[in-house]
Parts: sequence; C-alpha cells; structure tokens
Amino acid sequence: MGYTKNLKDITMKHELINLPYSYDALEPLMSKETLEFHHDKHHQTYVTKLNELIVGTKYETMTLEEIINSADGAIFNNAAQVYNHDIFFLGLTNKGTKLSQELSDLITASFDSVEQFKAEFITKATTHFGSGWVWLVIDEKGTLSIEATSNAQTPLANGNYPLMVVDVWEHAYYIDYRNVRPKYLENWWQLINWD
Repeated sequence: MGYTKNLKDITMKHELINLPYSYDALEPLMSKETLEFHHDKHHQTYVTKLNELIVGTKYETMTLEEIINSADGAIFNNAAQVYNHDIFFLGLTNKGTKLSQELSDLITASFDSVEQFKAEFITKATTHFGSGWVWLVIDEKGTLSIEATSNAQTPLANGNYPLMVVDVWEHAYYIDYRNVRPKYLENWWQLINWD
C-alpha cells in the first residue's frame, strides 16, 4: 500500500542557519562586516565541509548531535563547529531581552548572584587560552556551570546541555575589536538573547 522509502537511502544535508536578524542589526556592538565574514564565510565553510565529508558514511543520515556524539577527526570537528556556531548566532539579539525569573533563580543558586555569574563568565572567556568557546551549561540534575572548551569541543561530550555560548576564536571579534577580547566580551554581553 502506497510508497515506502528505505530509511538507509535517506541522506541528511546540513544547512547554514539563517540569522534571525539583519546583518546590521547588532551594530555598533557587532558589525555587519563581522557577521558577513563570521556567518557567511567561516560558518558556511564548516557546513559545506561537513556535507562533503559525510557522503557515503554512516554519518550521512545523522543529526548534528548524533554526529558529535559518535564521530571523531574532521567529521567531528566540522559537525561540532556547525553546532557551536548555530548556538552562538541564535543566542544573539538586538532586542534587549531580560533574564527569566526561572533562569535568574538558577544562576543565583549556582553563582550567588547574576553579577557574580557575569564576572565569572567574562573572566573565564577572557582568560581562555587560544581558540574555543565558553558556555553556560546545565547538567541532568539541573545544576548550572560555566564550561570552557577548546577548538571544536562542545559540552555535549560531558553530558551537559548548552544554554548559551560565546565564541572566543579571534575571527569572532578581530574585525571589530582587533585583539581586545575583553571589550568584545563586554559588548557581546549586551547582545545575549535571554529568551
């Protein structure tokens, strides 16, 4: 009855996310030029390379999360960079959103105050050596923590779920801030989408 498709024949093509804001919406804190290079070039390159690498492999039908949890080498690196960048870009807004009471309470329970959390997060991101990411994560017990990862690593490998992330690879901020990471981080904080 009807048409059935062999599930082994289904392939997944990963696509670059569309930004939920215009390229100039985050100015002057993050420039149109930065978004064009970071999203359209760096992020797109990871998506393109991932799609090339998974052709004819078991990863061809997997989601990003499934690939991240089972791959290594170049396939892992590109899948993780797509995932990390997706969260980073979707975590930005120019709308000035506010922390929900629930998240504020969780942050206060874990870090004593929202101000202390911000200080710890910014310090960890400022002092993170080399390229990588700094995350606010929640574990399966509902505990929040700040986690720094190098290169393409993600908190998924530790069983944690990311709530927000900042990209501390230089390409995320060099156009606007040169090598002044602390200034980038202070301005990025104003763009966080707390929704």
